[in-house]
Amino acid sequence: MPDTQQTIRSAEFTASRAWGALDIANMNGITVRLHWTDQPYKWHINDGEEVFAVMDGEVDMHYRENGEEHIVRLKSGDIFYAGIGTEHVAHPCGEARILVIEKEGSV
Repeated sequence: MPDTQQTIRSAEFTASRAWGALDIANMNGITVRLHWTDQPYKWHINDGEEVFAVMDGEVDMHYRENGEEHIVRLKSGDIFYAGIGTEHVAHPCGEARILVIEKEGSV
Protein backbone atom coordinates (compact mmCIF):
# COMPACT_ATOMS: atom_id res chain seq x y z
CA MET A 1 0.00 0.00 0.00
CA PRO A 2 1.29 3.45 -0.83
CA ASP A 3 2.42 5.74 1.96
CA THR A 4 2.06 8.93 -0.08
CA GLN A 5 -0.45 10.32 -2.55
CA GLN A 6 -1.17 8.59 -5.82
CA THR A 7 -3.63 8.89 -8.68
CA ILE A 8 -5.36 5.74 -9.85
CA ARG A 9 -7.06 5.56 -13.24
CA SER A 10 -9.63 2.88 -12.40
CA ALA A 11 -10.78 2.44 -16.01
CA GLU A 12 -7.22 1.35 -16.93
CA PHE A 13 -6.86 -1.22 -14.12
CA THR A 14 -6.85 -4.91 -15.05
CA ALA A 15 -5.91 -8.05 -13.17
CA SER A 16 -4.66 -11.46 -14.24
CA ARG A 17 -7.71 -13.18 -12.73
CA ALA A 18 -11.31 -12.40 -11.82
CA TRP A 19 -11.58 -10.37 -8.61
CA GLY A 20 -7.89 -9.51 -8.70
CA ALA A 21 -7.30 -6.39 -6.63
CA LEU A 22 -5.15 -3.33 -6.21
CA ASP A 23 -4.78 -2.52 -2.52
CA ILE A 24 -5.18 1.24 -2.22
CA ALA A 25 -5.35 1.89 1.53
CA ASN A 26 -5.79 0.33 4.95
CA MET A 27 -7.29 2.85 7.34
CA ASN A 28 -7.20 1.39 10.84
CA GLY A 29 -8.43 -2.01 9.67
CA ILE A 30 -10.75 -0.74 6.92
CA THR A 31 -9.45 -1.65 3.47
CA VAL A 32 -9.99 0.16 0.19
CA ARG A 33 -9.40 -2.09 -2.82
CA LEU A 34 -9.98 -1.71 -6.55
CA HIS A 35 -11.13 -4.98 -8.15
CA TRP A 36 -11.28 -6.03 -11.78
CA THR A 37 -13.57 -8.90 -12.76
CA ASP A 38 -15.48 -10.48 -15.57
CA GLN A 39 -16.88 -13.34 -13.46
CA PRO A 40 -19.41 -13.54 -10.61
CA TYR A 41 -18.15 -13.68 -7.03
CA LYS A 42 -19.80 -16.07 -4.54
CA TRP A 43 -22.70 -15.68 -2.13
CA HIS A 44 -21.28 -14.31 1.12
CA ILE A 45 -21.92 -12.29 4.24
CA ASN A 46 -19.17 -9.89 5.30
CA ASP A 47 -17.80 -9.66 8.83
CA GLY A 48 -18.89 -6.03 8.86
CA GLU A 49 -20.33 -3.38 6.56
CA GLU A 50 -19.30 -3.09 2.91
CA VAL A 51 -19.43 -0.22 0.44
CA PHE A 52 -19.34 -1.44 -3.16
CA ALA A 53 -18.89 1.29 -5.81
CA VAL A 54 -18.92 0.49 -9.53
CA MET A 55 -16.20 2.55 -11.16
CA ASP A 56 -16.51 1.12 -14.67
CA GLY A 57 -18.95 -1.32 -16.29
CA GLU A 58 -22.21 -2.75 -14.96
CA VAL A 59 -22.87 -5.24 -12.18
CA ASP A 60 -26.02 -7.11 -11.18
CA MET A 61 -25.95 -7.23 -7.39
CA HIS A 62 -27.98 -10.13 -6.01
CA TYR A 63 -28.93 -9.91 -2.35
CA ARG A 64 -31.28 -11.71 0.01
CA GLU A 65 -33.68 -9.90 2.28
CA ASN A 66 -36.16 -11.78 4.49
CA GLY A 67 -35.36 -14.99 2.59
CA GLU A 68 -36.19 -13.41 -0.77
CA GLU A 69 -33.63 -12.84 -3.53
CA HIS A 70 -33.50 -9.41 -5.19
CA ILE A 71 -31.35 -8.07 -8.02
CA VAL A 72 -30.34 -4.48 -8.64
CA ARG A 73 -28.38 -3.34 -11.74
CA LEU A 74 -25.49 -1.09 -10.77
CA LYS A 75 -23.96 1.16 -13.42
CA SER A 76 -20.76 3.18 -13.39
CA GLY A 77 -20.94 5.58 -10.46
CA ASP A 78 -23.54 3.56 -8.52
CA ILE A 79 -22.91 2.42 -4.94
CA PHE A 80 -24.31 -0.60 -3.09
CA TYR A 81 -24.17 -0.65 0.72
CA ALA A 82 -24.26 -4.07 2.37
CA GLY A 83 -25.04 -3.73 6.06
CA ILE A 84 -24.02 -6.31 8.63
CA GLY A 85 -25.66 -9.64 7.81
CA THR A 86 -26.56 -8.81 4.19
CA GLU A 87 -26.06 -11.92 2.04
CA HIS A 88 -25.04 -10.86 -1.45
CA VAL A 89 -23.16 -11.74 -4.64
CA ALA A 90 -21.97 -9.55 -7.51
CA HIS A 91 -22.44 -10.63 -11.14
CA PRO A 92 -20.61 -8.35 -13.59
CA CYS A 93 -22.14 -7.81 -17.03
CA GLY A 94 -18.89 -8.19 -18.96
CA GLU A 95 -15.82 -6.49 -17.48
CA ALA A 96 -16.22 -4.31 -14.41
CA ARG A 97 -14.03 -2.35 -12.05
CA ILE A 98 -15.27 -2.03 -8.50
CA LEU A 99 -14.05 -0.09 -5.48
CA VAL A 100 -14.72 -2.05 -2.28
CA ILE A 101 -14.40 -0.56 1.19
CA GLU A 102 -14.71 -3.09 4.02
CA LYS A 103 -13.24 -4.49 7.20
CA GLU A 104 -9.82 -6.02 6.67
CA GLY A 105 -10.01 -9.77 6.08
CA SER A 106 -13.64 -9.80 4.93
CA VAL A 107 -14.64 -12.45 2.41
